[in-house]
Amino acid sequence: MKRSPTDNLKSERLVSRRALLVGGVQLGLVGLLAGRMRFLQVDQADQYRLLADENRINIRLLPPARGLIFDRRGVLLAGNEQNYRIVIVREDAGDIDQAIARLGRVIDLDPDRIAQALKEMGRRSSFVPVTIADRVSWQDVAEVAVNAPALPGISPEVGMSRSYPLDSDFAHVLGYVGPVSDYDLSRMDDNDPLLQIPRFQIGKSGVEAKLERKLRGSAGTRRIEVNSVGRVMRELDRVEGQSGASVQLTVDQPLQNFVQARLGNEAASAVVMDVETGDVLALGSTPTFDPNKFVHGISVNDYNALLEDEYRPLASKSAQGTYPPGSTFKMVTALAALEDGVVDMDEKITCTGYTELADRRFHCWRRGGHGKVDLVRSLRESCDVFYYELAQRVGIEKITLMAKKLGLGQRHDLPLSGIAQGLTPTKAWKLENRNAEWVIGDSLNASIGQGFVLASPLQLAIMTARISTGKAIVPRLVRSLDGIEEPFEPPAPLDIDPENLSAVRRGMYEVVYGQRATAGRSRIVADGMRMAGKTGTSQVRNITAAERATGVTSNEDLPWERRDHALFVCYAPHDAPKYAVSVVVEHGGGGSVAAAPIARDIMLQALYDGLPPLSAYPSSQRSTIREMQQGLDLRAPIEPTEGRGRA
Repeated sequence: MKRSPTDNLKSERLVSRRALLVGGVQLGLVGLLAGRMRFLQVDQADQYRLLADENRINIRLLPPARGLIFDRRGVLLAGNEQNYRIVIVREDAGDIDQAIARLGRVIDLDPDRIAQALKEMGRRSSFVPVTIADRVSWQDVAEVAVNAPALPGISPEVGMSRSYPLDSDFAHVLGYVGPVSDYDLSRMDDNDPLLQIPRFQIGKSGVEAKLERKLRGSAGTRRIEVNSVGRVMRELDRVEGQSGASVQLTVDQPLQNFVQARLGNEAASAVVMDVETGDVLALGSTPTFDPNKFVHGISVNDYNALLEDEYRPLASKSAQGTYPPGSTFKMVTALAALEDGVVDMDEKITCTGYTELADRRFHCWRRGGHGKVDLVRSLRESCDVFYYELAQRVGIEKITLMAKKLGLGQRHDLPLSGIAQGLTPTKAWKLENRNAEWVIGDSLNASIGQGFVLASPLQLAIMTARISTGKAIVPRLVRSLDGIEEPFEPPAPLDIDPENLSAVRRGMYEVVYGQRATAGRSRIVADGMRMAGKTGTSQVRNITAAERATGVTSNEDLPWERRDHALFVCYAPHDAPKYAVSVVVEHGGGGSVAAAPIARDIMLQALYDGLPPLSAYPSSQRSTIREMQQGLDLRAPIEPTEGRGRA
């Protein structure tokens, strides 16, 4: 049917209105989209750019170089060295077993390290590199690089690792580093993000542990571009961190080397101190160990061998070990009695070989006794009965007070692991710790350094330094940090009458140079270098009355672990002291035989700053000393490292 012109006109008007309405809606939508796009791209551009960058860019920490450690001369004791390693990326390597087998045909692989790497792969994402061979040679690196097409996912890397160039000499002083463990994190109040880096190494013992925060430094950063699954695409920029502080210690490398060599294969320790400054020049402990083995993980067999050794090579005997000080404690008892006025240096006490108290006898080491003994002779010949009498007069409280004044019974503030406090007992201590009352017999035992009394070689060296100078010498182990000297305060005078100190020093001189001197065979004959000292022999077993009746068994006839400890303390020169030395030989027998000769040799090494001439020794001993010196395994002189600021 044909439409009329009027109907056509109405239809055209209707279509035009609809088109206009649809067009308007479309235009409005386009406007809204344009406005939204302008809002997102212009007004919110900075915010969304930041969000995009955060999704696209990761910031990763760069471990800093660990601070270096030097001796007092500038000889490097702990440094960092380049470490070549081979890493594997699991997602690129394909079949891991086959990849490892292919690598094994190119270089030698450690089965223990492979097992450790496989465990680590199970904890890491497939694109994270895992070390499969560590501390490899440059030849191995070259072999892997040449065979790279046949070793997909395997590549060489270079990093830094801790090294101890003098291996065992300073093991007990420096300690060692190792990877951060869950146990380390649980006991450390440290939020440093470096500790979260896989296998990041921290100090585990010794100076490395105690100065960890200073040696660690601060992290650097690198910005890397990653894809949607976190895989690294490229490095955008890098900011290196600040290396740890360089530390200069007071220890002397040649002297420490001599101490370790002279102690030899004994279970022994020795400490050398500068009596003017308190600087600890040597802290020897034998047997020792190589700290380099701990840097990347010591083997189970090696570690068990160290743990099972009855000579305890892992223990720092000089600072951690405590021993009954034996007769080296007699200076403490003597000074306590002199200061209290219950004896003077001229009074004589009769020694019959024992003191009888109630129903018990306290024996002197000389069975027949010493006869009439004054203070100087009591020290020279180490008469026990003399000190039994002093103990009854002065009492344990004043003896302990004097011991603490001389540096015993307290933990000295040095950056070393497990510094022993020792023990200077009191009546209250025994009641609290033994649930028993103090008896006079306890005082008699304590007066000769037996019973409850315990001291470390470090404490004995401090005691000797204080007696020799009359000053409250404080030990010091850190000389400077980043080349800046640590503050030093001159020691204050001890609150002890100088005349009483002089009397004790005279007795110590007689120990070495008097008639019937207990350390007479260990004297120094060089002019101006004579020393004063005191022997000590501390029992580790009880001697029964039956054994005394038949004759006390000699140390040589006893098992090693039941023999007496041997001790000796000394200072020199006696008229102008420079150094104090203490030596303890575990189960060494008599102090005059086992400890005094070692201490004398160490003292001469310190005084001469090198091997002493044979003329410093008694003429009858010079051939023996020559053989001893030639048999020592000493290091060749080491040149100091230039520059001791930050690495």
